[in-house]
Amino acid sequence: MHQSQYQHIIDRALAEDLGSAGDISSEGAIPSDATAAAHVVARQEGTLAGLEVARQVFLTIDPATEVRLLKNDGGRVPSEAKLITVAGASRSLLMAERTALNLLGMMSGVATATARLVAAVAGTNARVADTRKTLPGLRVLQKYAVRMGGGINHRFGLFDAVMIKDNHLIAAGSVRSAVESARSRVGHAVTIEVEVTSVEQLKELLVVGADIVLLDNMSPELLREAVALVDGQMLTEASGGVTPETIRAIAETGVDIISSGWITHSAPNFDLALDFVS
Repeated sequence: MHQSQYQHIIDRALAEDLGSAGDISSEGAIPSDATAAAHVVARQEGTLAGLEVARQVFLTIDPATEVRLLKNDGGRVPSEAKLITVAGASRSLLMAERTALNLLGMMSGVATATARLVAAVAGTNARVADTRKTLPGLRVLQKYAVRMGGGINHRFGLFDAVMIKDNHLIAAGSVRSAVESARSRVGHAVTIEVEVTSVEQLKELLVVGADIVLLDNMSPELLREAVALVDGQMLTEASGGVTPETIRAIAETGVDIISSGWITHSAPNFDLALDFVS
C-alpha cells in the first residue's frame, strides 16, 4: 500500500483532532523545546497492520521526528510487545499520538479478527474474504488490513466487478435477464457474481452461467447441496451468519470463499498505548 493511497486519510484525521487552535493541552503544559522518547506498545496479543501508516502520522506532524518500526505488518505479537519507537519534540509526539493509535488500532483489530477466521478454516478449501461493509472513507486501510490478517479482498467498490444481488434481480425480473443484460454491457474481463438464496435460483443461474455464485444465508446442509449442484462450474461464495463459531462448519461444506462483513465493520479495536520513556 503506497502512501499516496492513505495520506489524505491522515490529513483529515489530524485536521479533525487539531481543529483551528492545535493541541492547547501540550502547548500550555510543555515547553516548546522539550524532547522525549516513547514506545507504541501492544496491550493485547494479535496480528498487526498499519505500522507504516502510524509512522507517517508522526512524520506528518513533525518530519524531524525519529520513528523506528520494531515489528512488521502481518506479524503476530504478544501483549506488551514494543511496536514502534519514536523520539523528538514532546509536543509533536503528543499531537500525533491519538491519530496514530486510532489508525493502527483499527487496522490491527481488522487484521486480528481476520486472522481468527483464517485460523478457524485451516485445512479446508475455503478462503476468507472481506465485503464492502467498511467504515466510510477508510476502505483502503481496512482492506489492506484484511490481507495482513491472511484474508483476501472482495471487489473494492461498485466499479470493479458485477455483483447482482436480490434487489437487482427484483428490478431486472429474473436471474437470466439480469445476467444476460449485465454481460452485454461489461467487458469480457469483468467478473459477474450473482447472489442466490435458494436451490431453485441456483438452478436458474446454472443455465445462464456466471463466474461466481454467492450463496446467501444458507444452512451448512443447504450449502453442501448447492456446492454439489455447482460441481465446479463457477466459484462458490458463502455469506451471512459468519462468526468465529460458525465459520468452520461453513468451510467444511466445500465452498471456495467465505465473505464476512464483521471483520471490517465490527472488529474490536486493537488495544495500544504510547508510553513515554521516563
